[in-house]
Amino acid sequence: MGQNHLKSIGLGIAAGAATAASIIAGQKIMTTAKISQGHPLKHRMLDISSNLMQHKYPLDAMSTYLNGFHFYADDMGRQVEATHFCIHLRHDLHQCVIFDSNEPDARLIGIEYIISEERFKTLDEEEKQLWHSHHHEVKSGTLVAPGVPQLAEKAYFEDLITTYGKTFHTWQYDREDFPYGIPQLMMAFTADGQLRDDLLAERDRVLGISTEKIRQQRADIPTPMVQPGANAWESGQTAQTSLKFMEMQE
Repeated sequence: MGQNHLKSIGLGIAAGAATAASIIAGQKIMTTAKISQGHPLKHRMLDISSNLMQHKYPLDAMSTYLNGFHFYADDMGRQVEATHFCIHLRHDLHQCVIFDSNEPDARLIGIEYIISEERFKTLDEEEKQLWHSHHHEVKSGTLVAPGVPQLAEKAYFEDLITTYGKTFHTWQYDREDFPYGIPQLMMAFTADGQLRDDLLAERDRVLGISTEKIRQQRADIPTPMVQPGANAWESGQTAQTSLKFMEMQE
């Protein structure tokens, strides 16, 4: 193969990379401009410049996109969809930021930490009350990784099914149009018939998926024994956060 031909290939690759970078940059500018409509001009320019120039390493590392549902620990009637973006930080710990959708203008509504079964077993009894199991979310198909091929998604959830999550929502977006109040402890469903059918149907419509089909595909994933102390709400009593005023320590 001649030098000129190799040079042409190299130039083609470079041109392709430059074109891709330009497209990505253009998409970032358009997205940021759309979100910031109505903001003062100096704020809009700062948003666009920051989006193009700044490295955001923790965000870039968020490798997994999950969609599922939570309910408020003290009120199962308050059910909300939760879009997670997660990083597998350590072998026994994932950390996730949660939004109300996967749209550019999505509202940041909370966080979730996900730990291994082995780590959960080491927690004290009070701490365990804050955590929920993922066994039903996985087996029922209500927790999904949109866009991931079936075999890869199934392998991921075969590992996730034994984990436990601690979730706090910072924006009660089912009631408020602004992030008022204090963070609220959230839980996950543990049996059929708990999640509202209309929420599930709307989620499936938007994402273009079938929860029932996913459920069937995961039927052979073994259901783990849930560790004592998790899903404390099932006892009829649960923990929830409240505002408490204290003396300031000097």
